[in-house]
Amino acid sequence: MSVKVVLPTALARHTDGQKIFASEATNLPGLLAEVDTKFPALSQNIKDEQGKLRRFINVYINDEDIRFLGGDAHQFEDGDEVMLIPSIAGGCFADGD
Repeated sequence: MSVKVVLPTALARHTDGQKIFASEATNLPGLLAEVDTKFPALSQNIKDEQGKLRRFINVYINDEDIRFLGGDAHQFEDGDEVMLIPSIAGGCFADGD
């Protein structure tokens, strides 16, 4: 079984520019363990001190938010596309100048 993991440019800089990689993981905890081994720099940026996925990292399975699919318990299927996407916040208020 294999899933395709897709990263945006902001995270791919921690994988030597690799935006797509294959994983044999069957669920999110397995994928995170694999990332620990394959891409330690990425792991440091997506996981907190307790080893949990940081709150601002969103995970999508075939464009569906993993939180609505069962979270960590969701089982990946062969050929799934798993996207790790950091949340974006900020900006500024234009005052008309």
